[in-house]
Amino acid sequence: MLILKSSLLLLFVFFSFKSLGSTEHSESNNSSAPTATVEEAAIKHWNQPEINREFWDIPMLKQAFIDVKPANLSDGIAIGELGIDGGRKANILALALEIAEGKHGKFDSLLIHHKGKLLFESYYLRGRIDLSHPQSSVTKVYTGMALGRAIQLGYLSMDDLDKPVASFLKNLDPSKFVDGARDITLHQASTMTTGLRINDENRKSMTGNPLLVRGQKEIQFLFEHSAPITSESKSFYYDIGPQLIMQVLEAVVPGNVEAFIKTELLAQLGITNFDWKAAPSGLPESIWKSSLTSRDMVKMGILAANEGKWQSKQIIDKYFMTRSTSKLITTGDDEIFGDGKDVSNQGYGYYWWSSDLQSSGKKYSSVSAQGGGGMYIILIEELDLIIAITAHHVEHTTQQIVAERILPAFVNSNE
Repeated sequence: MLILKSSLLLLFVFFSFKSLGSTEHSESNNSSAPTATVEEAAIKHWNQPEINREFWDIPMLKQAFIDVKPANLSDGIAIGELGIDGGRKANILALALEIAEGKHGKFDSLLIHHKGKLLFESYYLRGRIDLSHPQSSVTKVYTGMALGRAIQLGYLSMDDLDKPVASFLKNLDPSKFVDGARDITLHQASTMTTGLRINDENRKSMTGNPLLVRGQKEIQFLFEHSAPITSESKSFYYDIGPQLIMQVLEAVVPGNVEAFIKTELLAQLGITNFDWKAAPSGLPESIWKSSLTSRDMVKMGILAANEGKWQSKQIIDKYFMTRSTSKLITTGDDEIFGDGKDVSNQGYGYYWWSSDLQSSGKKYSSVSAQGGGGMYIILIEELDLIIAITAHHVEHTTQQIVAERILPAFVNSNE
């Protein structure tokens, strides 16, 4: 009777997807996946001010796209089939149907990579297979990865992480710094423990007059106008940090940091379809305003899960990548982004969050890149699982959904 019920559920979900125009087929057909029009694709270009259209202007998909056997795009991502190469198909399809019906907020994509293969790919609303999606604060993780790439190439060392940021920036005037600013290290900038506190008035000055923060003036302004730095203020504070990393990268890599990110980080993974806006400093934004496709988010997840290695090449310094995804700070469970009853023990590394996700009475350690609006790259090492999610204005329950609905589909799924 249990087997019969499962079969009936699978048939129900299958035909429900067919009514939505979604697909479940033995051979994936990439032409059926939603792609961007010429006008929609125009938003992806790097820093073109003449393009006034934003991601939010993209029309919603009329039909959700669901694929349990993703297309092989020869993009470096191996593909498989959900239910054949792992996972319980009925579980994931049931969740996808709910997402398509809008029951979990405004998801744009959900991709699942398991044991070295992409097994599930889906797009909703503003999701397109070939359109880069705003990453919000996931950008911080990419900034950190650029730092790890610079270490791998020898422009910095792991020991440099404990050196003051100011020691790398030669155009600063330390005599004007507030107390403690000259001692802020790259490690503290990477863990959001700089101690810097900028009031609203000074923030308005920074955004309203870009000349005040052009180039290294950005750091001079922050170090001059922060409240005095104390041992108390050096607690975890989700604010200033990535800007300092970007400035140091600009100072130490050959050429400029914009070209470095393009050629030495993204291009190494075959990522060319992206956007990365400029900050008022003139450097690439370090906190937000990057855009990647959902598949390229999976690539970033693979890179992190493989300790900085992409295919056979070490892209990010192994020790840096391991430290980045470690719990260096326990942040507490008071305000977990995307929390729920099965999400606990939150912590932070180098821009990567960590938490325990409970499923069937067992807790699984997870590491995630997180961005406001519902952007996630989630790694669960024990299950060899990578989940990429894009969304806009999604409900803050994503990690709970993963714990409650996705993890059970991969626990002992091949046994």
